[in-house]
Amino acid sequence: MGTALVYHEDMTATRLLWDDPECEIERPERLTAALDRLRKCGLEQRCLRLSAREASEEELGLVHSPEYVSLVRETQVLGKEELQALSGQFDAIYFHPSTFHCARLAVGAALQLVDAVLTGVVQNGFALVRPPGHHSQRAAANGFCVFNNVAIAAAHAKQKHGLQRILIVDWDVHHGQGIQYLFEDDPSVLYFSWHRYEHGRFWPFLRESDADAVGRGQGLGFTVNLPWNQVGMGNADYVAAFLHLLLPLAFEGQMQATPECFAHLTQLLQVLAGGRVCAMLEGGYHLESLAESVCMTVQTLLGDPAPPLSGPMVPCQSALESIQSVRATQAPYWKSLQLQDVTPVPTSPSTHSPEGRPPPLLSGGPVCKTAASVLSSQLDQLCLHPAPPVCPAVALTAPDITLVLPPDVTQQEGAALNEETEAWARPHESLAQDEALTALGKLLYLLDGMLDGQVSSGMVATPPSAAAATLEVAIQRGLSHGAQRLLCVALGQLDWPPDLVHDGRILWLNIRGKEAAALSMFQVSTPLPVLTGGFLSCILGLVLPLAYGFQPDLVLVALGPAHGLQGPHAALLTSMLRGPAGGRVLALLEEDSTPQLAGILARVLHGEAPPSLGPYSVASPEDAQALMYLRGQLKPQWKMLQCRPHLEA
Repeated sequence: MGTALVYHEDMTATRLLWDDPECEIERPERLTAALDRLRKCGLEQRCLRLSAREASEEELGLVHSPEYVSLVRETQVLGKEELQALSGQFDAIYFHPSTFHCARLAVGAALQLVDAVLTGVVQNGFALVRPPGHHSQRAAANGFCVFNNVAIAAAHAKQKHGLQRILIVDWDVHHGQGIQYLFEDDPSVLYFSWHRYEHGRFWPFLRESDADAVGRGQGLGFTVNLPWNQVGMGNADYVAAFLHLLLPLAFEGQMQATPECFAHLTQLLQVLAGGRVCAMLEGGYHLESLAESVCMTVQTLLGDPAPPLSGPMVPCQSALESIQSVRATQAPYWKSLQLQDVTPVPTSPSTHSPEGRPPPLLSGGPVCKTAASVLSSQLDQLCLHPAPPVCPAVALTAPDITLVLPPDVTQQEGAALNEETEAWARPHESLAQDEALTALGKLLYLLDGMLDGQVSSGMVATPPSAAAATLEVAIQRGLSHGAQRLLCVALGQLDWPPDLVHDGRILWLNIRGKEAAALSMFQVSTPLPVLTGGFLSCILGLVLPLAYGFQPDLVLVALGPAHGLQGPHAALLTSMLRGPAGGRVLALLEEDSTPQLAGILARVLHGEAPPSLGPYSVASPEDAQALMYLRGQLKPQWKMLQCRPHLEA
């Protein structure tokens, strides 16, 4: 259904009219720089452009008092000295004769975006607005914010569209206390904020910005604050917070990062609520970084693969302390946290390394030290290719499978057999039959296109009897064609191919194994969880931390014999694995799979949201125990599995 971009040039009108070093960073160029970058990257042209309207005073009254709305309205006729005097009555605020008009446009843009998404005009969208809103309170401007754009949009979604569960994710560097105050007793809104806190020494200097502010009354547990107490948080810290804290709560509620990290976080959010994501600009005052982050977010909303994250994926100890503190505080209110180890860990600055991070990645540990050193050296190298351009996924299927595909997804009927295909097939008796040989030729053709950057992702159907051999060839071909690290998620009756070398270049994860086992840090097996909560815990607590820690060039998802996954579960797994490898995901399924399964996988590889898993059910004790066992075995080597500081792990 596409992506909306909501904007109005009048929002650049308000500006600071006097000298104020604190306020001068909130300037019109924040919008123009972002819009210019969107145009240069060709992203604005791919969106449905909506011109913002002014919100009515009745709509402003959804969260603001009539007296406050009247006060802001009256700024339209004030002179410079009067505006400066009024601004001085609030914290970090300036008013301008155009402020009322601009602020109403900002709210109106948010409302238009919500309406467009919830009426099905678009799938998602981005509102490029100023002034920002998340600090604004019922009767007070604060922190450059006049009207609370996001809070009004949430109240509007409840009132006009009847929504009963809304997730607000606030990833500004400052705590959005305005949103927290407005919804702290409302169980229909889950508010999650990560923000720089530094034990209360960073603006807005509020005690209620800490982790123990969890809401009140019926809203207990629906305010989730993740305070960062150290500067310099990186990609690994933010991804860990999503995997170990936000997403488990969001699924149960059914509801300094680089710019590239914004793409990954947006992509992870798109698996929720059928992909109905409304992104709205709040802060961000470094123009180049802001523009790049906006572009990354819009690009991901459009369905493009998120570019691979750079640097080792190792959360710092301060981040782990904060995450574990929040998990312990929130555990009484969330079943998904109650089966996990959420014992609070006291902060201990003396245990930090000089850089605030644990010892080097994969140092020591009980399994596979040699392979660990191989991986550590590989992570220092650049990725195989930059992220591919906007490319359609290519679906290769048996001729008798008819799929309903997105318009720009190519269905490849076949590739000419050649000597190379026959050479790859020769060692495998199961690939001797014509049908299996034809499927192998398609696989090699598609795999080469993915690794050369011609296409972003794909799907291949193989005869059931040839599934294991085809997967082995795919792994060998991927490694020989330039992939440095390959993640294979094998579901069903698929074992580690005997001819593969254990050299640290392959991470093998078998789901639906006979038992939970870590034969090495690169070969892991786990039973398929029987309940939705267990499946989600497995994905968020094991599969994705391993995938982001490994940072593969290529991901293979193999649905083998007796894999046991329903379509929505397979789609969720495949969709979430698009992130770690920059979108390079190749799905292998059996030719006797249903057209519905193949169609769902093709759509999520194209960037569409996976379908809902249905009602949430908490993980069984057996599944929770298996997951805890594997995490305990593997987290000394895989730091993204850790939720606690390493000395307490």
